[in-house]
Amino acid sequence: MANNGEQNQSEAGRHQEVGHKSLLQSDDLYQYILETSVYPREHEAMKELREITAKHPWNIMTTSADEGQFLNMLLKLINAKNTMEIGVYTGYSLLATALAIPEDGKILAMDVNKENYELGLPVIKKAGVDHKIDFREGPALPVLDELVKDEKNHETYDFIFVDADKDNYLNYHKRLIELVKVGGVIGYDNTLWNGSVVAPPDAPLRKYVRYYRDFVLELNKALAVDPRIEICMLPVGDGITICRRIK
Repeated sequence: MANNGEQNQSEAGRHQEVGHKSLLQSDDLYQYILETSVYPREHEAMKELREITAKHPWNIMTTSADEGQFLNMLLKLINAKNTMEIGVYTGYSLLATALAIPEDGKILAMDVNKENYELGLPVIKKAGVDHKIDFREGPALPVLDELVKDEKNHETYDFIFVDADKDNYLNYHKRLIELVKVGGVIGYDNTLWNGSVVAPPDAPLRKYVRYYRDFVLELNKALAVDPRIEICMLPVGDGITICRRIK
């Protein structure tokens, strides 16, 4: 067993990648994934935005590079065209989506902080995909309520990605399930929440991790028994649950 010095050194070596939210126990293994399959194929615009975001004080909020690659591949596999993103930050996952969907594809993107989005917007424009994005500043729930009111919007979205306020995930799900197509996909990010979903009640957790954990647990339980979807929870990034609507 490692002594305290070795253990502290090991802990200090974890999460060296900015925005690193991998649940892998080995940093070397995570670095291998990045250097072997992610970075060599990362779009130049994605790399530039990732490096810009790394300098932001809230960089832990960004989508990890391997998750960005996964989302880009998933969107191509399902031939997504009409999409939505709740929670944008600087736009790394948004850019992954915009690069994956066709030239006439659309993304309804919502975030309460436009300033963060504008940090990444020059890169998005340089990549030539900004015309695909309809950005709305402010809470997403009022926008979703308006969409749900009009039945013409029901079952029109191919893909929806949610990486926002965890205490509203269930509220989002109640609305998004009406908007996504049968056969369409909703992706909920952070569903393993720093691994805290299996932590004992008295575990020493950061305040924000402890606060949102119960909401994440509630979401996970609800998705597991929702008969309208089939799900797959993946340990990519901080955990992502893929929900495919089946009815």
